[in-house]
Amino acid sequence: MKYRITHTTVYNYSQAVGLCQNEARLQPREFWRQHCSSSHFDIKPKPTDFFERVDFFGNKVSYFAVQQSHTKLEVTAISEVSVYPKPLAKISQNLLAWEAVRDLLQDPNGTDEAQELSQELLDAKQYVLDSPMISSNQALFDYAHASFSPDKPLIEVVRNLMERIYHDFTYDPSFTTIATPLSDVLLHKRGVCQDFAHLAIGCLRSYGLAARYISGYVETAPAPGMPRLVGADASHAWFSVYIPGTGWVDFDPTNNKMPFDQHITLAWGRDYADVTPLKGIAFGGGQHILSVSVDVMRL
Repeated sequence: MKYRITHTTVYNYSQAVGLCQNEARLQPREFWRQHCSSSHFDIKPKPTDFFERVDFFGNKVSYFAVQQSHTKLEVTAISEVSVYPKPLAKISQNLLAWEAVRDLLQDPNGTDEAQELSQELLDAKQYVLDSPMISSNQALFDYAHASFSPDKPLIEVVRNLMERIYHDFTYDPSFTTIATPLSDVLLHKRGVCQDFAHLAIGCLRSYGLAARYISGYVETAPAPGMPRLVGADASHAWFSVYIPGTGWVDFDPTNNKMPFDQHITLAWGRDYADVTPLKGIAFGGGQHILSVSVDVMRL
């Protein structure tokens, strides 16, 4: 499936900004199930500095600085990307128990199987550890406990956890901000896609499993008989779990589905702090109003 993605972020300032420096992670990743054929930025005012790099996690990062006075900053990223999904039936055939995966991650060199997967396991092991926005704790362990039956295949454990989050929690954009702690999300059973991804990751890490955060987009279909609204789509977030022999498998608790060909990956990391789509510093500006528009068009 091929898509064109247009992501526009606009900052309107109450006072002039003399200088701003920014980092953007708005270019889709290249990996086995996704190919980005083109990607470019349209930035107003025009930046004086612009360069690209790849971060520790392999995400594309674009740095730019605007050194002229401005009261409005508009950043548009336009990309064309093709998604080649792995058959879900094949993924579901991996019946490795969650305890076996936990043990492999605890001792990557302890068995012959672990030695064959040593580099892959070592890479996955970093996603077992706590990260800036997700800390394993007893509350997360207790919530996840109902999904972790003894000797249950990890793929089934995670699918059950995803389904429980979908049914137990209410999607409420007005309840949380980027800074809302997981403890509040768990207590009030409310949040958005970022919160649900963080929650699932925290639950899995509490059991010694490797899970990472994914930022991206999901194609949304209009109601029957209604025209498609340009810009009505939004940034999205989900999570992925490492299963030896299969690799990383994605789950979307907000929509209670395993991503297939409607999810486009921008970046992945330990949590949202590693993959923030656009961040930076501005000198001056006073108060500001932020608006974001995302359009995911199937080509």
